[in-house]
Amino acid sequence: MDKLLGLLADGQFHSGEELGEHLGISRAAVWKKLKAVEELGLALDSVRGKGYRLGSGIELLDSEKIKSCLDSDVQTRAEIHTCFTTESTNDLVRDLGTVPAGITRFCLAEHQTRGRGRRGRAWNSPFGSTVSLSALWQNGEGTASLEGLSLAVGLAVVKALETLGARDLKLKWPNDVLWQGKKLCGVLLEVHGDPTGECEVVIGIGINVRLSDEQLTSIGQPAVDLFRVCDKAVSRNAVAGHLINTLTHLLEGFGQGGFTLFKNQWCEYDAFRGQEVTLVASTRSVTGRCLGVDDHGGLLLETESGVHVFNGGEVSLRQS
Repeated sequence: MDKLLGLLADGQFHSGEELGEHLGISRAAVWKKLKAVEELGLALDSVRGKGYRLGSGIELLDSEKIKSCLDSDVQTRAEIHTCFTTESTNDLVRDLGTVPAGITRFCLAEHQTRGRGRRGRAWNSPFGSTVSLSALWQNGEGTASLEGLSLAVGLAVVKALETLGARDLKLKWPNDVLWQGKKLCGVLLEVHGDPTGECEVVIGIGINVRLSDEQLTSIGQPAVDLFRVCDKAVSRNAVAGHLINTLTHLLEGFGQGGFTLFKNQWCEYDAFRGQEVTLVASTRSVTGRCLGVDDHGGLLLETESGVHVFNGGEVSLRQS
């Protein structure tokens, strides 16, 4: 399948005979493979006398192209794996075994069948239309030292996308990247290990790169992709490379100084600062004016009873 998609990636017509010759299979087998391509959700054009094509083409992940975007110091500290399909890159990045000291492992997939979002939600990742990336980071300071990490990761995403031309990006506490109020990216952290000693952090990041109108609608909340944000096609490999750059540098800084180093920058991108919001936490909801975050990444809400700090929950704008 990856060879077939590699041939169709240029968006040009290819005859069934040509595809069969390149793949070393019969015309009937080619037809079955093409049906499987459609089952991945890709739009396949078929024209008698011309053959088959992916109308808009597709850019497949390429580890060498990703590495070409990396800073020289990051190239020696990043272990990169790409795959065709997996249940979850968050699982895959751990299944590959122990990571050498000083190295951060990054796994990317063209397609996830069971991608995960926050609070057990599914993360929709249509084939070849997103950047689904997971990083495995070793930390020796225990889970308490990780306060605010999800916010810092969101900031790293914003910085990476800005280098590719994205503007007017905002951060929604604790870990969504928005554009004009629509979700562009989500972050999920999973922590394993000792609360006071060695632990490993799996950082899952999903960025919408180029989705159809139907795919965006199926997400179930206002969503957007990079194509619409930048008003042009954006390379998925470039997105991955710049993201690995900013994330590697951020993790190095976070390991030394925690979220405090990034608090002021995060507040500059805060989508709701100064606005009336409703926080849904556990079985209760609290409404107040958002005052930003504290040094540990906790949300500051000014309510009738004073200013309170919240470390978990979902935030939404209050309906006037």
